[in-house]
Amino acid sequence: MTKADHVDVLIIGAGLSGIGAAAHLAKDLPAMSYVVLERRAVSGGTWDLFRYPGVRSDSDMHTLGYRFRPWRGNVALADGQSILDYVRETAREYGVDEHVRYGHDVVSAAWDSTTARWTVTSEVDGAGGRERRTTTADFLWVCSGYYDYAEGYTPELAGRDRFRGEIVHPQHWPEDLDHTGKRVVVIGSGATAVTLVPALAAGGASHVTMLQRSPTYVVSVPGNDSIKGRLTRMVGEERAYSVTRWKNIALQSALYRLSRARPELVRKVVRKANVAQLPPGYAVDTHFNPTYDPWDQRMCLVPDGDLFAAIKDGSASVVTDQVTGFTETGVELASGQHLDADVVVTATGLNLQVFGGTELVVDGQRVLPHETMAYRAMMLSGVPNFAFTIGYTNASWTLKADLVAEYVVRLLKRMRSTGNRRVVPVRDESVAEVPLMDFDAGYVQRLVHTLPRQGTVAPWALRQNYLYDAVKIRTAKLDDGVLDWS
Repeated sequence: MTKADHVDVLIIGAGLSGIGAAAHLAKDLPAMSYVVLERRAVSGGTWDLFRYPGVRSDSDMHTLGYRFRPWRGNVALADGQSILDYVRETAREYGVDEHVRYGHDVVSAAWDSTTARWTVTSEVDGAGGRERRTTTADFLWVCSGYYDYAEGYTPELAGRDRFRGEIVHPQHWPEDLDHTGKRVVVIGSGATAVTLVPALAAGGASHVTMLQRSPTYVVSVPGNDSIKGRLTRMVGEERAYSVTRWKNIALQSALYRLSRARPELVRKVVRKANVAQLPPGYAVDTHFNPTYDPWDQRMCLVPDGDLFAAIKDGSASVVTDQVTGFTETGVELASGQHLDADVVVTATGLNLQVFGGTELVVDGQRVLPHETMAYRAMMLSGVPNFAFTIGYTNASWTLKADLVAEYVVRLLKRMRSTGNRRVVPVRDESVAEVPLMDFDAGYVQRLVHTLPRQGTVAPWALRQNYLYDAVKIRTAKLDDGVLDWS
């Protein structure tokens, strides 16, 4: 059975990016019809999917919040439920929730130049089982993020079947898991691990061990932004939000640039701060001094040093070693050490998934993302009337999501005012290509070869610099000789 209808814009994904994209359409192009197709039964994306203890933002909320809707309050690193509430409140405020169709697993999107339309095919649960439905649209906008919601990444670990305790991945945290009084080993050292360890320790575990193959940069930041609090009392919530947002953008940008220009200086500063928060004589260089430079991978932020506090009071510890496999009672390490455990959490990362697994087809030819070049890191060469949203790796995701939304709105307004029905970036074959994401994180390196490429010069180059993009993207001419309008 097939059910078809048509909209001006079709958005895939009802998470942080998709809700933001739809809100931009609602406020800036209210006459334009749109629909949001969401695979899951509820909105919120990441912030509804992840339910592990302590789940929170790894970016400050005054930049992770939307530019057009203030994050109220002074909390800098917010808990997952608060972020989910914020996303859903935004959807209600702008009427987006009325345009979301849940349970739509988008499997393919085909562009036809003769009609200048996309035909998007979804699988849904029907009375007779799984059935396919199609929706046509003039413009397709993918806001599904870049990782696989169905399965997180877990490396092959020998002896899993021997272990008598529980093994869980944070992406699929069991609601009925009780870790009270239990010995917990968290394998990993990224943002998820440094969040889980103090939360589990504070939540009643007898002891929590963070087992890492190699150290990560961990930086303590205030849990509340005191400057935002003072500004709010002086000038009100909205103005305080705007000022705090720009203040934090400037600080993030300065730290990133300094990290790239003077990595040894930043390393020393971070190390000194770690030493001050850990017990005297602690092996900082073993457990918190990475071999790579700052911002070769994303830094981990911990509110008010909660991870260091848990280590200091003895409720948590860090072990840096290689896992050789499971035993019946825990984890065996390359050094010969054995970690006793009742629960093992594999906070070992994510699996990348390009465009939510949607197969793109243009005039009967399948689009292979790695054979395309990304235009302004939001459109694809040779793919008409198409945009995608992927945030920054060195700053808050929403900073880029808002810029993409503003630019897409400009494109759509131009199409409506001129009568053009198609816009497509045309690749300059003389432009050299490089990986889209120049980032050493494991989840990126495992599948970077499947992603679109970027170029070495504008507008094909990705700068990972919000201050640069905020100017260039907002002022970019739509008649730039790269976009083909017809």
